Amino acid sequence: MLMTGLFGLWAEPVFKQESPGWPRHRGDAALRGISGEKVGSKLKLAWVFDAGDFLKSSVVVSNGIAYVGADTGILHALDLESGKQRWSFKTGLGIEAPPLVSQGLVYAGSTDGFLYALGAEDGKLKWKYETDGEIMGAANQAIRPKSGDSVVVVGSYDNFVHCLDAKTGKALWKFETQNYVNGVPTIYDDKYVVFGGCDSVLYVVNLEDGKLIRSVEVEAPIAASVAVADGVGYVGNMDRAVSAFDLESGEVVWNYRSKNFPYFSSPALTATHVIIGGRDKGLHAIKRTSGKNEWRFSARGRIDSSPVVAGDKVVFGSMDGKLYLVSLKTGKEIASYEVGESISSTPAVAAGRILVGCEDGKVYAFSTMIAK
Repeated sequence: MLMTGLFGLWAEPVFKQESPGWPRHRGDAALRGISGEKVGSKLKLAWVFDAGDFLKSSVVVSNGIAYVGADTGILHALDLESGKQRWSFKTGLGIEAPPLVSQGLVYAGSTDGFLYALGAEDGKLKWKYETDGEIMGAANQAIRPKSGDSVVVVGSYDNFVHCLDAKTGKALWKFETQNYVNGVPTIYDDKYVVFGGCDSVLYVVNLEDGKLIRSVEVEAPIAASVAVADGVGYVGNMDRAVSAFDLESGEVVWNYRSKNFPYFSSPALTATHVIIGGRDKGLHAIKRTSGKNEWRFSARGRIDSSPVVAGDKVVFGSMDGKLYLVSLKTGKEIASYEVGESISSTPAVAAGRILVGCEDGKVYAFSTMIAK
């Protein structure tokens, strides 16, 4: 069982991912960054796919297919084993948002302002929904608690978070903020949507109807996504702090400050720690109960990539051009692979593969080399 109350004890070392594969940007609806995979201690390159000149979108994986958007405006569906393209779909402008796969559809937001819903197997357009701004973060999927319908929730640079019927794309509600919404809306307790944005406010909104439950003033704009567990939301901001918020009361549980650099990475949550990358070139392990630092790993470039916890290891990329495996317990490097160009996207860890997009426009797939 998990902890009882914020300062309780845990029986499990980490949270479990809710489903096989990696169909969502951060693994589950609460955006905790936990993979069910166990990875080995080496990185062996399996294949490379060239998606164009630039790649910031993160890879997601479902049913043997890897999906990734590109600056060319194309959403690519790749065979997980071979890296061969199965299909592609062209949007109006570049895609920086990670896709979402749910119930046979893949959802992709584009900087053209549309959210597209495509058949996951064939890439055929089912519907598209227009916002009035760029979509830079992934959509999230949930079931509304009263109506019982499946919905997708997505933020936009039109300053709104939009909730749509997942099958038809019909707008159900939208919630207005005072500035851009960059991150992925987080689903909390199957009842609430949690998100921050460039207006320096953390919002908790009712999933059913989009009504505001509470808002919390934070110190600076939030460029990343909020990870939620046990009634507490964790997020870094652009003013050099990682914060924990009690989502019921709106109170700040703690603030963590290391060096005077902002956080664009979204955190991963184990049962005991918050793992997050910073623009100080560090990966930080912070105790969830106290907000104190447990360890810090130093890369040679800033870490905007959001870490993924897989078993006893943490997987992430850096702007120094390397993909890293480090020990979850100690923060010591286990393995790294230099691709040569900056990595700002989040790795996908699923089905015996680690997949990551790189700013050289390529997707790299690695064997996890599981020890027998």
